Amino acid sequence: MFSVIRGGEMDPSAATLAEEAKVGIRTVFRHFDDVDSLYREMSAQMEAEIRPIVAKPFSATTWQGRLSEMIDRRVNVYERIMPIKTCAGLRRFRSEYLMQDYQRFLTMEREGLASVLPSHIKSDKTLFAALEMLVGFNAWRRLRQDQQLTAKQAEKAIRFSVEKLVAE
Repeated sequence: MFSVIRGGEMDPSAATLAEEAKVGIRTVFRHFDDVDSLYREMSAQMEAEIRPIVAKPFSATTWQGRLSEMIDRRVNVYERIMPIKTCAGLRRFRSEYLMQDYQRFLTMEREGLASVLPSHIKSDKTLFAALEMLVGFNAWRRLRQDQQLTAKQAEKAIRFSVEKLVAE
């Protein structure tokens, strides 16, 4: 399923998956009771792939440096997971599991951001919400897919906006 989605098919059918795997459609459903099972497997693989990147301790000693490192990591992670997250995002309104996974990912993003910011920024709900939006996956997806920016251009746009918001 990873190869189908990474190949550009954002909403693959069971028939497409069977064709890619060179098995019958019944085999696809025999191994996975439902489509959510496929997404659980993909989510687990995706998390295993990105966990070492996200869990790495920050080397910067200032909150600004840690925020910059966090943006670096998110750029790396978002580029890796964009096809899978986009596909799951399309299906999340039809799947309780995907909606819960989406909410869990938002919580991880929010907590990760909060962990690098000083209290005066976290306590400013408007500023924190703006920063959360800017460094979140949905902003990255929009810049990359909807605005068709390169990864470098998207990163530059995010950094420019974040720097303007946190300038002291």
